[in-house]
Amino acid sequence: MTISIVVLIAISCVFGHTLGEVARYDNYRIYGVTVNSVEDFKALESLEGTSDGYIFLSMPSKLSKEAAVVVAPHKFDIFESFLDSKSIKHRVTQKNLQRMIDMERRSMDFRKRRSNGFDFDNYHTIEEINAWLNSLEEAHRDVVSVITAGKSYQERDILGVKLSRGADKPGIFVEAGIHAREWISPATVIFLINELLTSSDQGVKDLAENYDWYIFPNINPDGFVYTHEKNRMWRKTLKPDPDIAACFGVDANRNWDFQWTSSETTNNPCSDKYAGPSPASEPEVVAVANYMTSIKDKLHLFLSFHSFSQLILFPNGYTEELVEHYNDLKDIGDSAAKALAQRYGTEYTVGDIYSTIYPAPGTSIDWAYGALGIKLSFVYELRPTSNLEGGHTLPADQIRPVALETIDSLVALVKRAKELKYFDRQ
Repeated sequence: MTISIVVLIAISCVFGHTLGEVARYDNYRIYGVTVNSVEDFKALESLEGTSDGYIFLSMPSKLSKEAAVVVAPHKFDIFESFLDSKSIKHRVTQKNLQRMIDMERRSMDFRKRRSNGFDFDNYHTIEEINAWLNSLEEAHRDVVSVITAGKSYQERDILGVKLSRGADKPGIFVEAGIHAREWISPATVIFLINELLTSSDQGVKDLAENYDWYIFPNINPDGFVYTHEKNRMWRKTLKPDPDIAACFGVDANRNWDFQWTSSETTNNPCSDKYAGPSPASEPEVVAVANYMTSIKDKLHLFLSFHSFSQLILFPNGYTEELVEHYNDLKDIGDSAAKALAQRYGTEYTVGDIYSTIYPAPGTSIDWAYGALGIKLSFVYELRPTSNLEGGHTLPADQIRPVALETIDSLVALVKRAKELKYFDRQ
C-alpha cells in the first residue's frame, strides 16, 4: 500500500507479460503528474486500461497532489501531448526504470558476496529468509519457535517465528510483505526479529522480555518470489483468475473478510487493486486470518508493515466514521512518530486510513480491529515518501536506518499503549 490510491494495471495485462516471462522496463520513464482538480483526476484516470504502455503507480491522495505513472517508450509523445492538451503539469522523475532495478540487483549481489552468513543490511530471497528463520530455533531454542500459518496458492509455507521468554505474556502480532514489491517491509521485520533476540538496548530488551511476539516477515511468498525472478514491480498474489486467463493475482490487503467491498476500481482482475471475487478468496489471507483467530485471546497489538509514504495509520479504512478508540490511537501513534523522528529526523504522518489518505476497505488492520477486536491495530508505511526518493526500489543501505528508527517508534508505541492500560485489557 502506498501513500496514494494505487491504480496499477497488472503487468500481465498491460505489457502482455505472462507468468513464464521476465518483465523488463528498459527506458521506461516514471512521470510525476500534478493533479489540481477533479477534472485533472478524471482525465488522468481515463487513461487506465486504454493502452499497454501505462502503469499507474499512484494517484493523488489527501497528502499528495502528484501521481506517479510509468510510461513505455512508444507512448512518451502521446502521453505528454494528452497531458498538455488538458493543461496538466508533468515532469520526468526517472528516465529508466530498468536501470533502477538493475542497480538494486547488483547491490544485492555485491553485498552477498562480501557478507558472512545472513546479512541484515541486504534484501533476501524467500528461501534465504526461511532458512534463517529455521536456524533461529536451534540458535535460540529457549526463546524461538518456528510457526507456520499455512500455505500459499503455490504451496509455499507462510513461515514465521514466535518469540517468548517464559509464561504467557501479552501478544504482539506482526505481518509484512503482503504487497510483494515492498521489499523494505520484510527487511525491516527481519531486522526487528534479530534486535529482539540480540539487542542490549534497554527499550528493545523490555519489548523482548515482556511480550510474546508472533512475527511473519512475508505473508505473500508467491508474489515475493515473483518479484525476485520475473517482475520486480509485482504487487499482488499469484492465483489465476478463472475467467480471464491473462490476469492473475489479488491485492491481498483488500481481501480481508471485514467490510469487504468491490467497486469499479477494485473489481477488474487485471488491476493491481483487484479486491478478489469475494472476501477472503485468497489462501494467504485465509491462512493468516485462521492462525490469528486461533490465538486471538493472546493478542493485544497488531502491526502491519508496508511501503512507502512514511505514515503510521490505524482504522478505519472503509468508512469516515471514527473508531471508538480514535483519540487513544492517535495519541499512541503520535508518540511513536515523535520517537521515530529523533534518530534521523524522519517525519511520519499519523491518522486513520480513510481521512488521512484514502478509502481502503478490506485491509488487514480493519479486520484485526473490527473482526478480532484487537484495539491496538496499526500499519506502518515505511520510507521513502515518493518514487523520486527510491519508491519500491529503496537502496539496501537504507534498511538499517529504516529499521532502527522504526524500532525506536515501536518502543514508544508500546510504552504509551501500556500507560493507557491497553495491555491490561482482554
